[in-house]
Amino acid sequence: MTTCSVALNRMEKGYDRIVQWLSYLAPLADLAVRLWVARIFWLAGMAKLQSMTATVALFRYMYHVPLLPPVWAAYIGTGVEIVFPILLAFGLAGRFAAGFLFIYNIITVISYPQMGFSGMMDQVPWGIFLLVTIVYGPGVFSLDYGLNRIWKRMSHAVQKTV
Repeated sequence: MTTCSVALNRMEKGYDRIVQWLSYLAPLADLAVRLWVARIFWLAGMAKLQSMTATVALFRYMYHVPLLPPVWAAYIGTGVEIVFPILLAFGLAGRFAAGFLFIYNIITVISYPQMGFSGMMDQVPWGIFLLVTIVYGPGVFSLDYGLNRIWKRMSHAVQKTV
């Protein structure tokens, strides 16, 4: 073996070790992404909930939600920003919650054109992180993962008894 191939072999083994350690961190990254995005939506929902009168006024005069009357949009939007972040944070119906918030995020951008470019750029990372959760799922640290394992054990036990 030449010196160059020995060096390349060591680099490859070192790289493989790094990738293996990073794969152990992937579930924590999934959880961090879910919690970060959930917190953003949760805080927005709590701010709206503190004064529904002001929230309805915002939806009446600033946010122009298509197809919904302002009062309905205010209450539905507040509900979405409270319920779906909880689902996302716990990873319960994680892909569904992420998908719903992803669409809600798009509706937010459409409904509030005064947001401007910088406000829209705040929305982009949220959308990307939600898209990652939609595509890859909520990860190991989620209720979806735990419930799926329980479901599989139960179905295997039922199949053995049949």
